[in-house]
Amino acid sequence: MSKDQKEIFETIYRNYHAMVLQVCTGFLKGDTIQAQDVMQEIFINTWNALPNYRGDSSYKTWLYRITVNTCLQHLRKKKLPVNTEIAALPELPSESNTGKPYNQLYQAIGQLEEMDRLIIIMVLDEMEYSEICKITGISEGNLRVKIHRIKTKLKKIMHHE
Repeated sequence: MSKDQKEIFETIYRNYHAMVLQVCTGFLKGDTIQAQDVMQEIFINTWNALPNYRGDSSYKTWLYRITVNTCLQHLRKKKLPVNTEIAALPELPSESNTGKPYNQLYQAIGQLEEMDRLIIIMVLDEMEYSEICKITGISEGNLRVKIHRIKTKLKKIMHHE
């Protein structure tokens, strides 16, 4: 790998490691130890794939795809049911603020369909709608409708309606 690629990798890691850890933590329902292991695997995959980066999307979007794919592969290897294991937090919890509200959010998001969970993870990560559209292949108009419906579903789940 060239010096430029090494610098690019270091910049990607510095700028996005917190996002990757948050997504991993969400996929693994708050298991921070496993999330850190998967995050390490993601950055190994990123390092190996960097020479093939074509620039079709931003580094963030590209890394997000690697993150989601690696998390799904991890869940499949562990024989965990993918449809119930994906969740996310609005912000990465510290040791002192993990608790019931986050557990409820994990459980509520875990009850959504897979595509809805992926979309809400990206929304909670404050990704631009245009980036979400590139990752999911959904038009922006359809995405806005889906997000509204997802939020409505989450409110119903959280309030036991």
